[in-house]
Amino acid sequence: MKKFDLIIIGGGAGAFAAAIRANELKVKTAIVNAGLPLGGTCVNVGCLPSKILLHAGKILHMAKNHQVDGIELEVKKFDFDKVVKDEIAMVEMSRKDKYEKVLANLEHVSLIDGYAKFTGEKEIEVSGETISAEKFIIATGSTANVPLIKNIKEVGFVTHIEALQLEKQPKELVIIGAGPVGLEFAQMYSRFGTKVTILQRGKSIFGGGEPELIARLAEILQNEGITIKTNVEIKSAKKENGKKVVTFEIDGNQEEISADEILLAAGKTSNTKNLGLENVGVEVNDKHAIVVDKFFQTSKPHVFAIGDVSNAPLRLETTAGHEGTLVVDNAISETRNSIDYDSVPYTIFTDPQFASVGWTEEKQVKETGTCACRTVPFEIIPKAQIIRRTEGLIKMGIDPKTKQILGVHILAPNAGDLIAQAALLINNKNTIDDILHSMPVFPTLSESFKYVALAFTKDLSKLSCCI
Repeated sequence: MKKFDLIIIGGGAGAFAAAIRANELKVKTAIVNAGLPLGGTCVNVGCLPSKILLHAGKILHMAKNHQVDGIELEVKKFDFDKVVKDEIAMVEMSRKDKYEKVLANLEHVSLIDGYAKFTGEKEIEVSGETISAEKFIIATGSTANVPLIKNIKEVGFVTHIEALQLEKQPKELVIIGAGPVGLEFAQMYSRFGTKVTILQRGKSIFGGGEPELIARLAEILQNEGITIKTNVEIKSAKKENGKKVVTFEIDGNQEEISADEILLAAGKTSNTKNLGLENVGVEVNDKHAIVVDKFFQTSKPHVFAIGDVSNAPLRLETTAGHEGTLVVDNAISETRNSIDYDSVPYTIFTDPQFASVGWTEEKQVKETGTCACRTVPFEIIPKAQIIRRTEGLIKMGIDPKTKQILGVHILAPNAGDLIAQAALLINNKNTIDDILHSMPVFPTLSESFKYVALAFTKDLSKLSCCI
């Protein structure tokens, strides 16, 4: 039997961060991976490839919608197949450079191909071979949900994985579910020229965001030609005249919509089903996620879990990676590393992007009974006027007594870049006075932070542009 000090199950961002840290500590480690290639969801079928295609869609859109008088551009050709092949090539290059080559240089880490299953307290079976370790880190990620829709499997569908590698562009696409995945793919394909309809079960396209900013994003997407239907109950699917037809209800009224393809974007489920967790006594919740404490420890002290497979508050590539680094020290050195998830930013990569960090207004009211909040439109931000991108909003919430910044939410071009500044402000417990004494570069979109801070004490309509 092969014996290791540490076995990492999974091959994505969290698993690799853990492997790198274990190698630094000279811990004899095995990383066991199957399913997706090394790199997991993010590099293969998630963050990286989707952003490549979103960038292509943005170029197409801006060529026709730049709003600069005196310039008229023409897109001579759009080759969907070549764009997808370019995306796949970039993914392969990134996987090779950032994962395969990195792993080859980890002298204390061994790769074992195959699915892992616990067979005992400190043993797993991989491809018929039993291996053991003193400590385990589970980082197996998650898989797209397939909702219980009558005939959906017979009719056929794609998830985000297949939608990134389609050989033929659908003329019509129905997306079941919104959220980050549904919204990004909706805009991506719409800008490629596909007629897109979103069918969302909830009343909002993204329930976790600030309602006024999410409502504005929905309006922007609809103005681009995307049909959005909310409060939808999907009933069934069928094939008819060469099309895939979805039957659904809204407020008791039944409707049908046909398309060339159906994309399921109805959330993800943790990959715990075949791990044999019952054989080691690791607790799993009703959503199939492994239950961990704030130190990433499961119900069994020698087993830890990170990333999408756990019940952590945020499921991001960045959190998985950082959890992977921290958890190795917790497992090997018995440290007590944890993450303050309230200071971790996230982004929906639509255009404009929606980015958020810290408390929402709803949470602030729930926690403190009140909210000192201000929302400023990008119409008054000079750089937004210059680049003709005034559709955005920035919202900030502060403690009314101390003026400490508790939450920032941005809908704007490159909001994912801007939110990094907000994350530092919240993590460092800065106040709006700190922002008011700052001198951001003029003209930039980062000035929006000073504008929204000023909104707590001044009438912005009475200020000059160089504040």
